[in-house]
Amino acid sequence: MKEEIILSREVEEYLDYLKFERKLSQNTYNSYRYNLMQVTDYFKKNILNLTEDDIRNFLYNKDNTSKTRAHYLTVLNSFYNYMLDFGHITNNPCANIKSPKIEKRLPNYLTEEEVDRLLDISLTKPIDYRNKAMLELLYATGIRVSELLNLTLANYNEEGEFIKIMGKGSKERIIPISDITVKYLNLYINEYRNFLLKVPSSYIFINYNGQKMSRQGFFKILKSLCQERNIEKEISPHTLRHSFATHLLNNGADLRVIQELLGHENIKTTQIYSHVSNKKIEDDYKNHPHFQK
Repeated sequence: MKEEIILSREVEEYLDYLKFERKLSQNTYNSYRYNLMQVTDYFKKNILNLTEDDIRNFLYNKDNTSKTRAHYLTVLNSFYNYMLDFGHITNNPCANIKSPKIEKRLPNYLTEEEVDRLLDISLTKPIDYRNKAMLELLYATGIRVSELLNLTLANYNEEGEFIKIMGKGSKERIIPISDITVKYLNLYINEYRNFLLKVPSSYIFINYNGQKMSRQGFFKILKSLCQERNIEKEISPHTLRHSFATHLLNNGADLRVIQELLGHENIKTTQIYSHVSNKKIEDDYKNHPHFQK
């Protein structure tokens, strides 16, 4: 049985500060606590006494990614600055350690041909119509999966051909939808959704039990459909959102328009799709006969 990691009085004091004064979310607080426990366990001593060399050794001798190292450094830097402010130490040992450059991973997306295969669902049961409507809507709008699953009947206008999305920070946006998407949404809502209902629900997409579909439930459906259609890429609930944005950009859409549709606060977040587009151009260019010699 692993020995319990005991945190020093100073670390516990700092964690109380994060919890009660900074009022960090529970997830963020747990992350900071876990990181400080890992550092304490690594050195087997009070981390208040660590030197710059100790911390460099910890960051770069562990099997950490650049993202993990950067996170550890953020946590430790915050801890030591707090200790410095309250006179527990005279210098921050992290002060001269630069945060590692984090490599940005390009979002995984499906090709247009793969999307066509994914959406080619044989419609025989009510859940087939639900799955078809869900995937058509995701690919047509690029909304987040959480936004999809929170959609209610009041968010959808059958005649106006748009949906109302409540995004991050409770910011509302109106997104137009295509005729083909309207067709399958109406078909599901008006003719097949009632077969899944067990009790009244305002949510558009519901599971076998008649309850709001969960993110995990959606991911299982997406993964199963990809396997059936021999789509072997690593997928996530965001795959169709990435595909939507990438295909729009590849077909000439303005980046600002894509930003608006995706609900991104900052254009820099949307610019990742430019890198995806440029990577495709580079890969396609390598099909030039010169590269085949």
